[in-house]
Amino acid sequence: MGEVTAPVLELPQETAKSIVPSNDRDWSPDLAVLSRAEFNGDLVTIRNVRNCTYRTADDYDVAHYDKTFDLNKIESLDLVVVPFLEMPALAHIAVSFGFEGDEYVGVSVEIRKEKGETYAPLKGVMRQFELMYVVADERDMIRLCTDQYLNGVYVYRANASPDVVRAMFVDMMHRVNELAEKPEFYNTFTNNCTTNIVRHINSLGTGTVPYDYRVLLPGYFDKLVYDLSMIEKDVSFERTKNNARVNRRVYEFADRPDFSAAIRR
Repeated sequence: MGEVTAPVLELPQETAKSIVPSNDRDWSPDLAVLSRAEFNGDLVTIRNVRNCTYRTADDYDVAHYDKTFDLNKIESLDLVVVPFLEMPALAHIAVSFGFEGDEYVGVSVEIRKEKGETYAPLKGVMRQFELMYVVADERDMIRLCTDQYLNGVYVYRANASPDVVRAMFVDMMHRVNELAEKPEFYNTFTNNCTTNIVRHINSLGTGTVPYDYRVLLPGYFDKLVYDLSMIEKDVSFERTKNNARVNRRVYEFADRPDFSAAIRR
C-alpha cells in the first residue's frame, strides 16, 4: 500500500511527464515489479505477490512470491480503509480476498512512484503518475500502514456471497493483467484507489455505489458502504467502525504465522 500520510499540496515541476503512460521507468524498488494473474480453469496463479519487510517506510527488503488460488475456495471480501493522519476526510481504500484455510491476498490501487517521487494531488491530475494494482501479502500491506505510517487501519467484512466475491476477484485480476500490458495514468479524481474499486463493485450487477462526495472524500467511504448495507449493519456505524480497527491486533500478532486470521478475531 502506498504512502498514506496527508498529501502535500504542491505545484508540479512539469506539466506532464509524457504524452502516453509507460511501464518502463526508473521505479521505486517496492513498485518496480508488476503482478500478473494466470488462469487455468478454477485455478488462478498470481505471479509476484509483494511481501516486503520494512524497517522504515523508506528502508525495506523487497520480496515477492507466486501463489495459486482455487476459485472454488474463495470465501470473503474485506474492505480496508486507511484514513490519512492529518486529513481524515481522505483515505486510502484497498481490498483483501479470503480463501478457505485462512489464506488472504490484498489488492491496493496506487500511484506507481519513480525513485525519489512523492505524491501530490495536483500532480495526480497532470499525468505525473502511472496507476498500479499492488497485489500484496497482508502482512506487507497492512503493517506498512500501521507500523511505518502509524495510520489507523479498518477492515470491514463485505456482505457478499462467495459467487460475488469470486466475480470481483476475477475482475480485479483481469485488470491487473490489463495494466501490465497497457499502462494508464492515475488521476486524483477519476482514476484512483476508490473509483477503481467502485467500478469493480458496480460491474458485478449486485448493487450500485453512487459517485457522491464519499467517493471524492474516501475518509467517509466506509459510512457510504455501511448506509448501502454492503458491510455489517447490525450495530451502529460508530460501533462497527470501532470493531473494524485492527491496529492493536496487528501489533500483538505481528509475527504470528496466522497473522491474517489473528487480526480478525
